[in-house]
Amino acid sequence: IDLAGSERASQTQNVGSALREGAKINQSLLALANCINALGERGRGSEAREGAKTPARKPPYRDSKLTLLLKSSLVSGGLVSMIANVHPGRDHFEDSNNTLEYAKRTSTIKVPM
Repeated sequence: IDLAGSERASQTQNVGSALREGAKINQSLLALANCINALGERGRGSEAREGAKTPARKPPYRDSKLTLLLKSSLVSGGLVSMIANVHPGRDHFEDSNNTLEYAKRTSTIKVPM
């Protein structure tokens, strides 16, 4: 899945349909991040949540079309990979750092075989 277009609207100066498309991509990325976080919590097991007030939450697959499409790969027998593209420039540090943190969370997913 190519998620190009997830840049900040203020930097791209997109308007009209391009702005709406970027907003939808960002919404899908947020939904995917929420699923990744929930699956990562499950992957760490109950010992990581020991003393936690709430049990591991169920991944919110229904929050976007993207997560609904990826659900079958994320819940059973799929291979989960993420390729992160970052920019080395200072002006892009925050976005690159966020991308790397996102990719790091993906590495915590344990997909049952």
